Amino acid sequence: MATIKDIARVLGLSASTVSRALAGNARIPETTRLRVQTTAEELGYAPNRAAQSLVGGRSSGFAGLVLTDPGYGREDSYLGEYISGLGHGLAETGVDLFLAAIPEGQSELSVIRNIVTTRRADGLILGRTSEVDPRVEYLIGAGFPFVTHGRVLSDALPYSWVDTDGTAAFAEAFDLLYALGHRRFALLTIEEQMTFRHHRTEGVLQAIERRGDPDVSVSIATSPRYDAARRRQVVRDLLTQEARPTAVLALFDSLALNVLQVAESLSLSVPGDLSVIGYDNITSAALARPGLTTFDSDTFSAARATGRMLIARIEAPGADHHSLLIRPKLVLRASHGPVPA
Repeated sequence: MATIKDIARVLGLSASTVSRALAGNARIPETTRLRVQTTAEELGYAPNRAAQSLVGGRSSGFAGLVLTDPGYGREDSYLGEYISGLGHGLAETGVDLFLAAIPEGQSELSVIRNIVTTRRADGLILGRTSEVDPRVEYLIGAGFPFVTHGRVLSDALPYSWVDTDGTAAFAEAFDLLYALGHRRFALLTIEEQMTFRHHRTEGVLQAIERRGDPDVSVSIATSPRYDAARRRQVVRDLLTQEARPTAVLALFDSLALNVLQVAESLSLSVPGDLSVIGYDNITSAALARPGLTTFDSDTFSAARATGRMLIARIEAPGADHHSLLIRPKLVLRASHGPVPA
């Protein structure tokens, strides 16, 4: 790719003159500006927008997605779909997406601070939002445009977010299984304090409270998110307890798939002996045997909406903040059924 120095060498001009001509500096004669622009096009010159952002505070033309979770994308097949949707939402206004992965052992907040201070991006998308998230607090204080995928617990902070309604979804899952006669439930969750964990748990507990049925019980089993061996052991302990649940609600699909695998190893039939419902509708959910009943939150559309929301923040940083809560759709497959006789 041609550089400013290449253009200067062809035209016999200084690099600084070429740079000012490309920037539209009024002190450069019109004829010179036209010569520079024509030569730049002929040589295939493209401006380095990241470098431009360091000079004069101009727009970089980039938005960054911060991948802070060490397992982000390893088990969650929707990451590619999310990135695709996000790219579409940004590209509508000519903004490009770059991924900022946090190296092991490095503070994610230090990486975010570096992006903000160097203006390598005009805005950021934060994934995997936790109940109390220092990244959100820092970016609010810095006045830097950002949108979160998910939200913090506090409703008092001024920021924009897109999230799925896990509370409503898990209440719907409980009601479906309750209507099929289930009374012994289990909720399979994670140790990490992600906000989606809180909302989905609340959905189950609120649905139980609304029923007011003393025969309903729920066991909450917690495991580390990315320790596969420990997760399988937690599921095994859950399915071999004396009062084994007849229905398991898993916080997300990869946990639900663990339940299917362990149930098979224990010779438990799904859904004959045990009903299982997940969340996210990842590709493996449809390929599982039996097919996993789950919730689809239209990841592509949600990501595209996030990109558009970020562009609005970049273009009008002083405007009111907006939020979007998406109601997931229940995808009925074969992993749920009536309570065992």
